[in-house]
Amino acid sequence: MAFGFAQAFRTFGKLTLAGAIGASLAAGDVGAEQKTPSPGSAKGQFGAVSLPTQGPAQPIGFYAKGCMTGAVALPTDGPTWEAMRLSRNRRWGNPAMISLLERLSEDGVKYAGWPGILVGDIAQPRGGPMFNGHASHQIGLDADVWFTPMPARRMTAEEREDLPFTTMLQKDKFLTVDPKVWTQSRARLLMLAASYPEVERIFVNPAIKKKMCDTWTGDRTNLGKLRPEYGHDSHFHIRIKCPPGAAGCTPQASVAAGDGCDKSLAWWFTPAPWAPPKPPKPGAKPPKPPREMMVSDLPKACAAVLDAASVASMQAATYGGPSAASALTAAPAAAPAADADGALPDVGPVPNDKPAIQ
Repeated sequence: MAFGFAQAFRTFGKLTLAGAIGASLAAGDVGAEQKTPSPGSAKGQFGAVSLPTQGPAQPIGFYAKGCMTGAVALPTDGPTWEAMRLSRNRRWGNPAMISLLERLSEDGVKYAGWPGILVGDIAQPRGGPMFNGHASHQIGLDADVWFTPMPARRMTAEEREDLPFTTMLQKDKFLTVDPKVWTQSRARLLMLAASYPEVERIFVNPAIKKKMCDTWTGDRTNLGKLRPEYGHDSHFHIRIKCPPGAAGCTPQASVAAGDGCDKSLAWWFTPAPWAPPKPPKPGAKPPKPPREMMVSDLPKACAAVLDAASVASMQAATYGGPSAASALTAAPAAAPAADADGALPDVGPVPNDKPAIQ
């Protein structure tokens, strides 16, 4: 790569600091866990709704400040995917996102040697801020895909709640991918996801971005879509563009040209991203604690989204129709292609999401 990571590491002074920072990255989303939101807050109100609205699908607002109408649910099971953490009720999204996830799962088997995907959080039934874990995922155009491959048998609901996450990082090194866990099939799956024109960004841990920059030998046209971001070491976060005709959707600035293997990536390997906040000046007033986001802070249409009529049932709003909601829940899954990655360690952090402007 164009910049020297050895030189960047020397700026830390001691490798013990790098180890300490690396350990902090493996803490998962402990820091994302928050106190119980007040009933009147946006988190409290959107988190309490169990079904989406009737009517056409529309994302409203920005990825990290908005809501949605007409969401559909990813079926809990498909030939090449399984939805995880079902109790969260976060497998709702814009039809464009749900369609992409199903397509990625099928193409991953065909072209990436991946046995099927495990899908984590997409959005709540009407979007909006979540109680924990994410700042974005609010308009149905973000989704998390685990780096853990889909097993050869259908998991029970209990197993989907309890299956540990698997980090791709070495625990004793700063921002370093573990060669015993990382595989070329994971790299192929990432680049396959980035190849779809509607995909705007894919957030991955900075160490994974560096690994891709250093080792990917195929077409690098879409490598710039992989954006380094804190967390994202046990899953990758897909973000798609505002769908055509979605007038209420606020787009994000386009990704800069190039493969992203430059100074913007080198910054993550300096002390700057991990520096503690500067102490206040003597005599300065303490800063006010952050205020809860209220529904009034969201786009005006989101208040009406909360009050809108619900669909009849989860089955009625499942992508592919009611039959897709139940066809594979009772029967065992057909065995997918053999997983060439071998056994994975049952350890790792809870996926975190602290998206920056990238």
